[in-house]
This record gives sequence, structure tokens and C-alpha cells, in this order.
Amino acid sequence: MKDSYFKEYYYLERRHWWFQVRNKIIEERIEQLLTTKDKLKILNVGVATGATSEMLSRFGEVISVEYDQACYEFTKEYFKMPLLQGSILELPFGNEEFDLVCAFDVIEHVEDDQKAVSEMKRVCKSTGYVCVTVPAYQWMWSHHDVINHHFRRYTMRSLRKVFDLTGQGNLVRNTYFNTFLFPAIAGFRLLSGLIPQRFVRRGAGSDSTIFEEKSFINRFFHWFFSLERPFLRFKMRFPFGVSAFLAWKVQK
Repeated sequence: MKDSYFKEYYYLERRHWWFQVRNKIIEERIEQLLTTKDKLKILNVGVATGATSEMLSRFGEVISVEYDQACYEFTKEYFKMPLLQGSILELPFGNEEFDLVCAFDVIEHVEDDQKAVSEMKRVCKSTGYVCVTVPAYQWMWSHHDVINHHFRRYTMRSLRKVFDLTGQGNLVRNTYFNTFLFPAIAGFRLLSGLIPQRFVRRGAGSDSTIFEEKSFINRFFHWFFSLERPFLRFKMRFPFGVSAFLAWKVQK
């Protein structure tokens, strides 16, 4: 891929409404999990251009892993935190090295997601946490999934099954999110399948790049998506949404 793709994605990860609000939701969910103020040793897998690692750095020392060679080469030029190239299927670390292991919108890119989750649990300390986010509902499959090289989308049940099958602990938190905008996004994803491919903008963020950053609709989406945050802070579980979050406490 060209550097222009990653430059666009670098910008999107830090300025686009979806990434901004999603990352605040993830940050707040992790903060609720932690029972200590001690600095953690954190692994973040599949970091793309590194915005989620920057977010996680408030909780401790973050080591980031990116599989894609071109993305890794681009990101290491801009990123000021430890970054390694590696696969979630064969993490280059020993057993029980990290207090917190994260993969945000990553395991849907991997054909063997059970192996990916098993590896995350392997490198996580006992009583540590594994946290993931994934896109929800296979029936929402669209050009967005194709351009982002997804293998699947998940229901909460199918996501939990992957974690249950690999064992070693217990579910401690799960919820869908991006729920308030779900009707609009689901409708768009379904209708987008009817749009001829020659008319689809092929930017880094697929349907994340349709509207200009400073447009009213982007500001509205940011505000409306953010309305979910107070509900999630009170540990409400949304019954549906565009994305799903799961936190697993490792026990070995």
C-alpha cells in the first residue's frame, strides 16, 4: 500500500469522530476494570498507526505489535513508543508477561480467531485482563469489511464462544456499543451493497471517509455517539450495536 493510505489512516485514527469516541469508550471501560493505580505492563496488538497505544499509555508502559509490513514501516517513523512487527497468532513474548493485553478491531482480520485469543491469554499474567473490540453482525457485511480485509463480524454470543473455547478465565464485562447510531449505520451498510463499486470512494477508512471532518454531520455523529458514554459508565449493557467490547480476566 502507498504511504498516502497510512497517512490518511493516521489522521483518521486521531481526528475522525468514530475513532475519537470509540477510543474514549474503550479507555473508560478499561479504567473501570482496574483495581490498582500501579503502572501496568500492557501489550497492544494490531495497532495500525498507534492511536490506541497512545490512549493506553495513561495506564502504564505499552508495547505495540503490528503485523502488516508496510503499516509497521510507516508507523515506526512517526510513533514514539515501543513497536514490534509480529503476528497475533505467534506473539514474540514469553508466557505471562503482561498485565493487560488488547486487540481493538483486530481478531476479525484473522482466519483462526481462536488461536489469536489463545495467544493473547498465553502472554497475559494470571489475574490480568484481555480486552477486545470487534465489528458486530455478519448481516451488516459491506464494502467496509472487504476493503478492511475482514474474515467475519460477530454477535456477542459468537465472540464469547471464542473466549470460552480457549478457557483460562472468566468473562468480566461485555457490551455492544455504537448503539444510538445503529439504525443509520446499519441502513447505510445494507444500502451500500446496492451502490456500484465504481462509485465507492476507496479511502483508508472506507465508509469512515465519506464526510469531511468539519462537516455538520461529522460533528453531529461525534456528539450523538458520545451520548452512550454515561450509560456505559454505569455499566449498562447495550443489547445491540455496530461494535462489541469484551473483557476477560485470565485465570491459570
